[in-house]
Amino acid sequence: QVHLVESGGGLVQPGGSLRLSCAASGSIFRPNRMSWYRQVPGKQRELVAGATNGGTTTYDDSVKGRFTISRASAKNTVYLQMNNLKPEDTAVYYCNIRELVGSLRGYWGQGTQVTVSS
Repeated sequence: QVHLVESGGGLVQPGGSLRLSCAASGSIFRPNRMSWYRQVPGKQRELVAGATNGGTTTYDDSVKGRFTISRASAKNTVYLQMNNLKPEDTAVYYCNIRELVGSLRGYWGQGTQVTVSS
């Protein structure tokens, strides 16, 4: 059983910052990738940023230069530092971990709301 716990969402004004955290527990094979996705009502869930356990990172163009993803060195924990937030960043943010070997098993967190508004 794999369980992901997310935290750090909330309400922030445009230009502000938030830091999301996600910790995955259970048996997860390496290599793997932990990622942040976001979704707004009526739209497709989209990848925001991802980080492998080996340190390779990926960002959506819309957040490059503003968001930074990082991972703890010894645990399946991922962070998303979000700076210069914009109203269009408003969404439910979901944490994901996916194995990059074998059957490519993946798991989702329950999501955390980020609202950017004046």
